[in-house]
Amino acid sequence: MSKNTRFVYSTDGSHHNICKNCGELKCKCKSTTAVIPNETTLKIRLEKNGRGGKVVTVVFELPHNPDYFKELTKKLKATCGSGGTFKDDTIEIQGDHKAKLKQALEKLGFKAVLAGG
Repeated sequence: MSKNTRFVYSTDGSHHNICKNCGELKCKCKSTTAVIPNETTLKIRLEKNGRGGKVVTVVFELPHNPDYFKELTKKLKATCGSGGTFKDDTIEIQGDHKAKLKQALEKLGFKAVLAGG
């Protein structure tokens, strides 16, 4: 089903299983999780594949709380002086900023672990 269409009715009764929030048959919305920094471990890695040879620092394994992590992304981008984005429950910061991000996340109370090479 494409993003611009809405499933209204089916003869097999599956239209009763549509999520009322996201409108999808298989619900893609998740309930948000409270973020408690000292109980949350975040992993940091570098990625280069599929990015035109550019290096991106990725913070992953985040609890699902988009509003909190969009604000955190803004803070981390300012700390690194670089661009970036929050998408698919990961924070992506342009460039190699593993050390800066680890230090900034630990300063905010998170447990930060470097993953990968």
